[in-house]
Amino acid sequence: MEFQKSPDGGWGWVIVVVSFFTQFLCYGSPLAVGVLYIEWLDAFGEGKGKTAWVGSLASGVGLLASPVCSLCVSSFGARTVTIFSGFLVAGGLMLSSLAPNIYFLFFSYGIIVGLGCGLLYTATVTITCQYFDSRRGLALGLISTGSSVGLFIYAALQRLLIEFYGLDGCLLIVGALALNILACGSLMRPLQSPNCPFPEKIAPENVLERYSMYNEKEKSLEENMNILEKSYSSEDKLPSGDWGRETPKSPTAAAHTKEPEPYKKKVVEQTYFCKQLAKRKWQLYRNYCGETVSLFKNKVFSALFIAILLFDIGGFPPSLLMEDVARSSNVREEDLTMPLISIMGIMTAVGKLLLGIMADFKWVNTLYLYVATLIITGLALCAIPLAKSYVTLAILSGILGFLTGNWSIFPYVTTKTVGIDKLAHAYGILMFFAGLGNSLGPPIVGWFYDWTQTYDIAFYFSGFCVLLGGFILLLASLPCWNTCNKKLPKPAPTTFFYKVASNV
Repeated sequence: MEFQKSPDGGWGWVIVVVSFFTQFLCYGSPLAVGVLYIEWLDAFGEGKGKTAWVGSLASGVGLLASPVCSLCVSSFGARTVTIFSGFLVAGGLMLSSLAPNIYFLFFSYGIIVGLGCGLLYTATVTITCQYFDSRRGLALGLISTGSSVGLFIYAALQRLLIEFYGLDGCLLIVGALALNILACGSLMRPLQSPNCPFPEKIAPENVLERYSMYNEKEKSLEENMNILEKSYSSEDKLPSGDWGRETPKSPTAAAHTKEPEPYKKKVVEQTYFCKQLAKRKWQLYRNYCGETVSLFKNKVFSALFIAILLFDIGGFPPSLLMEDVARSSNVREEDLTMPLISIMGIMTAVGKLLLGIMADFKWVNTLYLYVATLIITGLALCAIPLAKSYVTLAILSGILGFLTGNWSIFPYVTTKTVGIDKLAHAYGILMFFAGLGNSLGPPIVGWFYDWTQTYDIAFYFSGFCVLLGGFILLLASLPCWNTCNKKLPKPAPTTFFYKVASNV
């Protein structure tokens, strides 16, 4: 579908507001799951590695399913996907209040809520990129702060609800709040083509014509229509009064000649329709695979998927485990004037907004800006084992939260790398690897603690992963590669090779 030019305003600002609240409502609890993580440890008595799977699945499953989410948004539109996902998120949270064990939470909180969040994230990012072009960085920064503000508020809200209503009551109330996503989704008006302001309804008689684009050497549409015309002609002759020309020999013979015609017509029509539909699906599958291969031929895109995978393996665990890190460092609860997760949340909101604004400046290279956030994040992760007080942990939480705001410029970097026409496809692939990192990161850190009874080795490993991803992306994006390609002489021996081939 071709969309009209991005208005960079107008109804686009309504899209920004509702997308902000959508991410606020759906990501508030999954990002602030560190508060629930401590309660689940005490309630079910499982190891930290196993319990960490709940929060990691909630953030990872939606990203793992990003290719499917992108396909759903492209097929059904952002509005429909948002409304459907609202039911998933709310239902998964309410269902989690009935969890009898940790395995039930893997399904209810990890898979159902995670899938709903993935669909909502893809829908909000895609429709925002369609409505904005020159102000895309600002718009993405604004909507992505919704999840960070949700983290800040939900971290304190869930702790307060647990004190008053218990863990089960907390999940029921948070699930009820998530139902407001339905109202937000109803305002996501699609940006249609100027020639087709409303979706075109396909008449049943025009369905076959839609699939006649495939011209094969087999039976063509005309030949099939000739068969249909014969069926129609023999059927139309009966009510027109000309049936007297063909006098059947007997009533039984007339019944036998009249009944098979509609049946033959339906068989021919449905067979041809299914055949063309299968060809169309196969062609779409081939085009998808071809576009995927062409994306990975871009060295910056290939480095980008490695960087996002390593970044999520190392950078996501602090948002889930920082509260337990403070408890393991013998920080008293009285010293926790503000939850560390809340500090990360508010600083993530600030980082998303400021980094999104910086991305709109023409003199700022967004790719190098993203690389810088990765490298500094890796250094901050390596410093966590050295922090033994609330003040140092709070400072590191603020730094990590601000740098995690690079999520707001990641769609911007992806768009500049592959183009707006391939954004949904490329972003779905990258989010798949991000989800893989989110799913693996917290359990790995939890298993390190179960083995060593300390978080030191775990966060050294996390920092190394993020640093490695940052340096790989930096090397792939250096301008010297383009300079070398331009200076390469044109392959003169090609004529020689052609001559040899012709002689052979």
